[in-house]
Amino acid sequence: TDVAFIAILAFSVAFFAIGFVYLRKKRAERIDALTEELEKPRVDEGEPSKGELPPPSGDVVPKADELAQAEKTALLKRAEEDEARRARERLEKQQADDADIAAAKARESDAAKAADDARSKAKDLRLALSATRDGILGRLQKAIGQKDIDAAVLDDVEAVLFGADIGSKTADRLLGAVKAKLSGKELASLSKVEATLRDEARAILASVTNAPLALDGNKPRVILVLGVNGSGKTTTIGKLAAQLKDGGMKVLLGAGDTFRAAAADQLEVWAKRADVPIVAGADGADPSSVLFEAVKRGKTEGFDVVICDTAGRRHTKVNLMEELKKGARFICKACDGAPHETLLVLDATVGQNAIAQAKEFGGAAPLTGIVLTKLDGTAKGGVVLGIVDEMKVPVRYIGVGEKIGDLRRFDADGFLDALFGDDSARAAAE
Repeated sequence: TDVAFIAILAFSVAFFAIGFVYLRKKRAERIDALTEELEKPRVDEGEPSKGELPPPSGDVVPKADELAQAEKTALLKRAEEDEARRARERLEKQQADDADIAAAKARESDAAKAADDARSKAKDLRLALSATRDGILGRLQKAIGQKDIDAAVLDDVEAVLFGADIGSKTADRLLGAVKAKLSGKELASLSKVEATLRDEARAILASVTNAPLALDGNKPRVILVLGVNGSGKTTTIGKLAAQLKDGGMKVLLGAGDTFRAAAADQLEVWAKRADVPIVAGADGADPSSVLFEAVKRGKTEGFDVVICDTAGRRHTKVNLMEELKKGARFICKACDGAPHETLLVLDATVGQNAIAQAKEFGGAAPLTGIVLTKLDGTAKGGVVLGIVDEMKVPVRYIGVGEKIGDLRRFDADGFLDALFGDDSARAAAE
């Protein structure tokens, strides 16, 4: 019997060892297959993907004053380009020395490139938000035209605001501001309505502090990332990890989404691209335990930042929201005071539903910031106003495209310029 027991035990050990190796191999194959899929050219992109994050060049996150000065810089660079072209043409007419003409051509080429770069930078955010502008001001233009505002036309303004995906509470606030201005017998033109809406929108955004992430203090700094499936959560984590690493920080990822098949694999692909390590458990493992281990490793090995992914969940699933609360408790046990930031990733294309998501997630884990993605193709970016107005939570980042630099720090002035800017000035800059 002893021999039989030993034989059975040996067979079991061998069976499980072979099974373990087989599962590891299949996991590696899944990751490779997923990587190949992500590296395929996107049909809707103008150029094929190269399968890796573009290397950051300089400050990939625009500063607020850069956005404010973008239009002016574009005009200046275009003037320099015109001057360089005229200088080259003068030399050619004068039949100057070939070397001088070649130098003039080189200066013209450099000026043209600088002008193109400036135009691209000026257009970046406002083009991303052009659909949002059309969704609000375009509708106002159609509803009001050049008419003076009276009680009947005010109903049209109300209808536009309530259909702009900013939420009923915020729409009421904006409409109230318009009525207050009109009651003061101020000019009631469309431009005056736009100016009033912009002033009130600025007041809403100014009601919260859009400060950078809290990355100072005892290490590691733990960032908990929440969001429903399909919101761009995994992509946002990968881009944020790459940006922080590029800024000289030692970053670790925690794959806490163990419920969804291949979720950890997707995050591992991004970890490879960003060149940062990752802590992952088996499919179906307790997500709180995985995050606990990730934060403990971050503390033991001296990481600056640990970014914790969580299971993508519908905000209406009570049991999963309870699991989220549990995960936050485990993170705090691993590191006192953690999580130091709790970011909610929202898809701008869902409109007012984003406000409902923010409320439910905020009840499970106090939010310190919002990341609003997919602003490159939506008429619903006005939901930024609704979220800030109702939740009093700052928008930390916005996603305006697929590239790593397209995860931008939210700039209120840049957002308002894109939403309420002057089209004639833009046309001149272009």
